[in-house]
Amino acid sequence: MIKADFIKKNDYYFGFSIKGHAGFADYGEDIVCSAVSALAINTANSIEELTDDKFSCDAAENGDLEFKIISDVSSDSKLLIHSLYIGLTNIEKEYGQRFLKVCIKEV
Repeated sequence: MIKADFIKKNDYYFGFSIKGHAGFADYGEDIVCSAVSALAINTANSIEELTDDKFSCDAAENGDLEFKIISDVSSDSKLLIHSLYIGLTNIEKEYGQRFLKVCIKEV
C-alpha cells in the first residue's frame, strides 16, 4: 500500500510524503503506482519551475518521496499541492485504501 501524508497548516498544504508501493499489479504494470508517481513528481517539478518558493525534496531509490516548502508558501504552490491532494484522493476512492491511503497531518 502507498501512504500519502499531506502536511497542512491553517487552511493550506505545504508538503507531502509518499511511501510504499500499491501492490495493484506486478512491477512495471502497476497503474496505481504509476499514477501516484506521475502526479507527485509533476507537482514537485511544477513548483520548482513555476514558483520562487524554496523547498526540500528527498527522493529515495525505493520510490519514496518527501517534499516540503521551507519558505513562505506562494498561492501557486498552495494550488499545486492541493491539486495533488485532489488527484490522490480520487485515486484512493477509485481503487480503495488497500492500494492507497491519503492522510492529513495538521501542524
